[in-house]
This record gives sequence, structure tokens and C-alpha cells, in this order.
Amino acid sequence: MYKIPANTLFIGKNLVFVPECHSTNTLALQLCQQPSTPEGTLVITNNQTAGRGQRGNSWEAAPGSNLTFSLILKPGFLLVKDQFFLNIITALAVHDYLVIKKITNSHIKWPNDIIAAGRKVCGILIENQLQGNRFSNSIAGMGINVNQEQFGVSTATSLHQITGSRYVLEDELQVLLPCIEARYMQLRQNQLEKLRQDYLKVLYWKDEQHLFEAQEKNFIGTITGLDESGKLQVQRDDGAVQVFDLKEIRYVQ
Repeated sequence: MYKIPANTLFIGKNLVFVPECHSTNTLALQLCQQPSTPEGTLVITNNQTAGRGQRGNSWEAAPGSNLTFSLILKPGFLLVKDQFFLNIITALAVHDYLVIKKITNSHIKWPNDIIAAGRKVCGILIENQLQGNRFSNSIAGMGINVNQEQFGVSTATSLHQITGSRYVLEDELQVLLPCIEARYMQLRQNQLEKLRQDYLKVLYWKDEQHLFEAQEKNFIGTITGLDESGKLQVQRDDGAVQVFDLKEIRYVQ
């Protein structure tokens, strides 16, 4: 069903398609145990029956309607302290793809959910393997809602719901993969500050006052940026700036 991309250097050149699997991330992690598995290997399926999301959540995807895949990267050049840049490049790549598709009003919701028309259109799960203080493998799992018509939650959407159009998944993958490779190459070239600034430009709710929840209490705050490790910086209405890690803060309204 899926063809080797013609317009990338290495992303997707080794393509593993399985009609159905529990999780493409799990399958990709197994492939990493084989030394012959090259960087850029793409594991893609039509039906992911037990997809994993951030915070241990499951990922809902109708069979044959969406792009559900995992990429194997080998960012041995990246310091462990800079691992959040793997979230940055994958999220930016999907945002770049949406810009190409003329999906307006799209943002990155920290750390790496993609929001379009105020609802979630893509989820990303990064799983890393370390060797000493360096990365041996990084698995970037992505679920992009493309043609799905209905969702069990009101916070999700798809390209089809936004535009009314139908998409050929193979064609969309051919557009998306070069976006991922371009951002990864920026990371390889140590363009960290550019990547950080590009991420902040499209960060959901940045510089806007909103209601958040932390430690089971609601508060008014404004997202101001990220700290050095990629944690979210939020300025409370009393002027104090707090830093939050994954699971420590929830967006309310």
C-alpha cells in the first residue's frame, strides 16, 4: 500500500508495513534490537489496536482512516539534556505539513500535541533508548487524524472534519516525511535556537491568559516559554513564574 518516498534522503527508505498491530512503537522498538535496522526505518499500519499516547493514554484511531506510524531515529549526536528537541522537531514537522495543506489556525500544544481548529489532530509519543549518556535509538510514534469522521471525545478532530475533503493516505505520507527529515536535519546541524524559536512561535496559548489546573487547583496564568530542559513556563496572575513537567499541569479553558 505504501511506497518508499522518492523525496527523502533516508527517512522512510526502509519501510515496514503491517496491516494490523498492537502498537507501531512496540514493533519499532523490537526492530531496534537488530543492528541491521537503519536510521529512518518507518513502521506503519492500517490498524493500530493498542496505540499509546502521552501520560499513558490510549490513542483512538479508526482502521484505515488515519496515518499511524513510528520512525526509528538514531540521534547519537544529541546530548541527553537536550532530548526535548526530539519533541520539538517532530511537532514542528507535523505543523509544517499542516501549513502545506493550508490548515490554518494550527498550533503545538505543549509538549507535542498538534491542535487545529481548537481540537487535537495529531498525537506524538517519543520513546528513547540510551547507551551511557547518549541516545542509541529514538522512536517517534505519530497518529495523525486524516479521514476519520467521528470521535469518542469532543476534543479530537481530523483533516477531513476541518476541510470536508477526502485524502489518500499514501499521498499524505509522501508530503509529511520530507517535513520530518528537514526538521531532523536542522537538529543534526545543531540549529537548536532556531528550532526553539520556531516552536515558541506556534505554541498553543503562548502569551495568552487562560485557566490551568495544577495540584488539583485552578489558576489563571500565561504561558511564557520553556526552560532549558523543555518544561513549560507559566506566569501566574500574581506575577510568579512556575515551571511544569509532564502531568503536572492541565489546560482548562
